[in-house]
Amino acid sequence: MNMKLSSSHLDNIPSTPGKFKMEKASYLNRFRWHYSSLAKLTFWSFVFMGLILVFLIKSPPTSQTTSIPSDLSRRSLKTKSWGGPGWEKRVKSSAKIRSPNGLSVLVTGAAGFVGTHVSAALKRRGDGVLGLDNFNNYYDPSLKRARQSLLERSGIFIVEGDINDAVLLKKLFEVVPFTHVMHLAAQAGVRYAMENPSSYVHSNIAGLVNVLEVCKEANPQPAIVWASSSSVYGLNTKIPFSEKDRTDQPASLYAATKKAGEEIAHTYNHIYGLSLTGLRFFTVYGPWGRPDMAYFFFTRDILKGKSIPIFEGANHGTVARDFTYIDDIVKGCLGALDTAEKSTGSGGKKKGNAQLRVFNLGNTSPVPVSDLVSILERLLKVKAKRKVMTLPRNGDVQFTHANISYAQREFGYKPTTDLQTGLKKFVRWYVSYYGSGKKTDH
Repeated sequence: MNMKLSSSHLDNIPSTPGKFKMEKASYLNRFRWHYSSLAKLTFWSFVFMGLILVFLIKSPPTSQTTSIPSDLSRRSLKTKSWGGPGWEKRVKSSAKIRSPNGLSVLVTGAAGFVGTHVSAALKRRGDGVLGLDNFNNYYDPSLKRARQSLLERSGIFIVEGDINDAVLLKKLFEVVPFTHVMHLAAQAGVRYAMENPSSYVHSNIAGLVNVLEVCKEANPQPAIVWASSSSVYGLNTKIPFSEKDRTDQPASLYAATKKAGEEIAHTYNHIYGLSLTGLRFFTVYGPWGRPDMAYFFFTRDILKGKSIPIFEGANHGTVARDFTYIDDIVKGCLGALDTAEKSTGSGGKKKGNAQLRVFNLGNTSPVPVSDLVSILERLLKVKAKRKVMTLPRNGDVQFTHANISYAQREFGYKPTTDLQTGLKKFVRWYVSYYGSGKKTDH
């Protein structure tokens, strides 16, 4: 209030000098008023500063458990310590190539769903594999830890760290001259972007740029295969989706960050000679999957007797997805790695044109979500409590359908698992991992 009064006094003074005459009494009264106001303001400022000081002294230090749960971007950099002879030995051992003409691959997001399966497949065929993951709690971290244990049993070490940590990434490249990077680390989920948008920018844009910055300076530069998304097709109505189709009308922030990633990849390929291959995954499912995916939480809630939402489009239109089984996705990832040409730069300088590709990895057989539920009912031997709802405007699209002819032509990509077969394998894993799920929540 005092500031407003002072401002109004200043506003009343004419801007032209020589046209204003102040009376002595008025001047003294105003001087006394200003002095009194200034004294009060100073007094309360000191009181307020004192209270803040007391609060800071008395308050306990903040920990990771008391931070805002939704702020993944801050939490993700709070990683465990790394470095030292023992740590470097584990890194080198994990990344050691054990087959003729094998690859040495850094897999980011290695404790994630796709990352775990790709890492295991690479290791089985004799490639050197080192994982990197920050184990954030976008979904249950214990599932990620279980995947980590699975990979460790096969000799794969996952470094706990963040893709935004440039010092860590540079250190990894100092210890191991990776031939390839399989960049799968990202903030996933379409709907969650409405709750925590900054985490998508942090991981999917800033994180990607950081990885590319480190890769461009490496000598030799690695070839990079990275996860884009079928979400980039956004509001497109032409089906099936082709890599040649427009991708300039995303329906979610997640899709927008993945589209931005593709443009960033083009930039680093053009300027620095990095070999880059983007993979547009179509609704991946299977054992060790993500709990935020419909097939996963449908299974959980059907077993618990809870109702499940079945979305439909405008005018009762069918919502369908091109569900793609994890083993088929892994084949596509390995095919992309095996056909990736070398980067042409050195020490951050381009020496020739480099390979730049983007592929759809889907199943080419869209299935209505209502049919997915019917299959789960048969496999679980439990009737689902369906709750039909209109598809909300939260980033989800009504259908996806992949044209995979380009991937077929380039590296023989050919999905072989139908939804019935894939869900049967998923349900078998789910029940063995969680039990019946009827009594315990997770």
